[in-house]
Formats: sequence, structure tokens, C-alpha cells
Amino acid sequence: MPLERFSAAWREQYVSGTSASENTHDEGACVFCVLAEAEVGESSGVLWRNATTYVALNAFPYGSGHLLILPRRHVAGLGDLEDTEYSDFFGAIRRVVAALEAAYGADGMNVGMNLGRAAGAGIPKHLHAHVLPRWIGDTNFMTAIGETRVLPESLSSTWEKVHGHLEA
Repeated sequence: MPLERFSAAWREQYVSGTSASENTHDEGACVFCVLAEAEVGESSGVLWRNATTYVALNAFPYGSGHLLILPRRHVAGLGDLEDTEYSDFFGAIRRVVAALEAAYGADGMNVGMNLGRAAGAGIPKHLHAHVLPRWIGDTNFMTAIGETRVLPESLSSTWEKVHGHLEA
């Protein structure tokens, strides 16, 4: 059976361009560390936070409702989290899944992490998890044949749909 390839060439500039080097702790301010201190609000894309963890919109979503869960402290791996951070991080993932279920009524959820550059992390020096709702048939003609993902809503709309469910 031949290996199928999925193209996300639109991310190349983000992952390998100058913005990628700006997203490292050693060579400049980490975009996730900057967001960790931003106010919760639609303009920042930050939806919720507690003392150790926060939830933000994915600026480059794969689908509607694609959110990121991040520790506020700059760490690269799960083993770097202190016990409270670990508990809060995974508690936030559970909270996000519930909020997305309430906001979207999706058929399923993708929950995942790419740990390290070799695993596909675009910003490998700051741990983050992805959660996104999925629907039966959401991989349609545009994705399968046209190699294009259609996002039927804006980031602002995602923020509005989900924020209230996270605050509850």
C-alpha cells in the first residue's frame, strides 16, 4: 500500500521563515510566552487562563475551533512541568474538550501534541497541545483533491463561540 502524503505547504513560511526563529526562547521573545501574559480577550486570542496554564486560538487553524493549551512557563516537554503545572495542563485539555463539545456539537475531537521539532512541532521550545473538533465528512473535495482547507469561520467567531463555555 503506497504512503499517502498530506500537503500543508502554506505553513512552510511560518515554520521555516524568520517568524520561526522569533518563536524560540534563545533567539528572541517566544510568541507563546508573550501570549501567556496577554489579557484574556478577542484581540489577543487568549480565551482562558489560570496561574499555570492558558488556552488560545491557533493563529493557523486546521479547522474551525482549533485551540491551543499551553503552560504559562516556558518549558519544552511534559517532563519539565512541575506537578501542579502538569495537573493544570491536562485539566485544561479536558476543559477545552468540554467547551468545544458544547460550542460546536462535533462528532469527535482530535487532541494531540508534537513534542520536539522531529515530531513536527512548529514551536518546539514551548510545550503546547492542540484540540480541534471534527465532523464526519469534514475532509471533503477541497481537502482531498484540491489540497486546500476551507475554514468556514473567522478566529473572532471561534473566540465568541468558545469563550463563554470556558469561563463556566
